[in-house]
Amino acid sequence: MNTPSPAVLHPAAAEPTLPASPAAPPARQYGLDGLRILAICGVVAIHVVGLYVVKADHRSGGRWWLATAIDIGAIWTVPVFVMISGALLLSPRAHRAGPAVFYRKRFVRILPALVVWHLVYLLVVRVALRGEELDPTKIGTLLIDARVYTALYFLWLIAGLYVITPVLATFLADGGRRRAYVTAAVALGWTMGAFMISGAASLLHAPRPISLGAWTMWWPYVGYFLAGWALHHVRLRGWRLVAVLLGTAVLLAEGVWRWGSKPDLPVVQALFPVSYVGTTVALAAIGVFLVGISLGARLRPSERIGRLIVRLSDASFGVFLVHLLLLALIQWAFPEWPLGKSLTATLLTCVGVIVGSFAVSLGAARVPYLRAIF
Repeated sequence: MNTPSPAVLHPAAAEPTLPASPAAPPARQYGLDGLRILAICGVVAIHVVGLYVVKADHRSGGRWWLATAIDIGAIWTVPVFVMISGALLLSPRAHRAGPAVFYRKRFVRILPALVVWHLVYLLVVRVALRGEELDPTKIGTLLIDARVYTALYFLWLIAGLYVITPVLATFLADGGRRRAYVTAAVALGWTMGAFMISGAASLLHAPRPISLGAWTMWWPYVGYFLAGWALHHVRLRGWRLVAVLLGTAVLLAEGVWRWGSKPDLPVVQALFPVSYVGTTVALAAIGVFLVGISLGARLRPSERIGRLIVRLSDASFGVFLVHLLLLALIQWAFPEWPLGKSLTATLLTCVGVIVGSFAVSLGAARVPYLRAIF
């Protein structure tokens, strides 16, 4: 299962919401930091534990269902990453200097990573480690389709959202919360509707698949992007928090069950797919986001713990970029390691990749020039 991660999220979690007053510095939203850290761990889990889930020889039993719960239960990570980005990048503060400054700041950050890591995964992983033969036509096709390697499509997704961000921010700036709510609801509804129509067409034996490539990868996620800004100020308490938490858990459990058991429900499966653009997944992702920022608002970490949270949060971009390389190196260096065959070995690998990726990302952040691609 392909899952992206936080290319967009790295731009300062410290670029939160509007300050309380012109003189007051904006407070750090540790809920966004916490969500980012949790989500990048979920991304790694999807890519590692998913290797066990897809094995046909153990698609049953408690171990397989545990792995499936970890894998599919983390499906909210991509939409939530995009929502975090919207909460930060659609803030009027991010656009005070105008679109030219915004573009320069964001694309100076993402373009080096996009170029270098595509080369790394093409030349190191696909050619050197896997022995693939890639001619110019194949490489061009992979780039156009944003399929160079598993999760790298997320960089194209984020780049596309960067392009339209100044337009969205300008439209939202003077419209208040109501405009943000309505725009996010319309954008999400339009996207969900488009994929429902595609699913309905398949039921009628007239398939109309929606194809996304490097230049179009962003559009299904505009609704999530807008929802992040629309909802970033919401703080749930009491029974509302409990209700959203339970509802989110039920939606995620239903997704795990439906994906794992493949029930004979063709209409439900077609109209409400267990995917990043499925309606039930969208509702679950919104629930995770609301619970995360609501609980995070209660955090009052010490200065030392606060610095650690920020460092881990900022390192999430690098974790996203490097974790698949570490996983490929493990598979190449230890071919006898029962990754994907033993759940214990797979979970140990997952933990190792998470720890190793954070270590690499945190270390690279201290090295001049190298940190430009982390």
